[in-house]
Amino acid sequence: MEMQPGQMAYDRAITVFSPDGRLFQVEYARESVRRGTATAGVVFKDGVVLVADRRIANPKLAEPSSVEKIHQIDGHIGAATAGLVADARVLVDFARLQSQINRVTYSEPISLEVLVRRICDYKQQYTQFGGVRPFGTALLIGGFDDTGVHLFETDPSRFVDLLQSLVHRREPCPGDGIVRAEVPTRDGAGPG
Repeated sequence: MEMQPGQMAYDRAITVFSPDGRLFQVEYARESVRRGTATAGVVFKDGVVLVADRRIANPKLAEPSSVEKIHQIDGHIGAATAGLVADARVLVDFARLQSQINRVTYSEPISLEVLVRRICDYKQQYTQFGGVRPFGTALLIGGFDDTGVHLFETDPSRFVDLLQSLVHRREPCPGDGIVRAEVPTRDGAGPG
């Protein structure tokens, strides 16, 4: 991300929009996702496949075996992360807590859409208040509930998208760093 003259006045505060309507702190968080390793998710009729590249930029700074990019949130929900690993851990812990609270309160597993909305609302709070910064991670959240099999993607700004398949790539590509992929099954049909 290239600094423009006069930009410094707008990237210090998280809630100050630049004259052209941008929140630079959110853009910096998105850049962390773009520079992260690849993650992918594909929806099939009976489930979701999540894949992530666990390579790290400098193995001297972190133990490679400690880097986890695929997480089980609940028995029916999983997540793949792209971007800052520490931020991803915070969001995964939050998602697990929300799932447990729902199970204890209502004696049933949380629906996928409810969980995704709670995660996105939590992420949104970090784009609105001083003293915090947006989470520099994107989540692919996949699983099943009463309504079927779903794959959602969230980005640092709270944006959420219901997907059939998605790949986060390290190199920039058309579509803001995201490639949608149709993966045929054995019988030649696409996902879903």
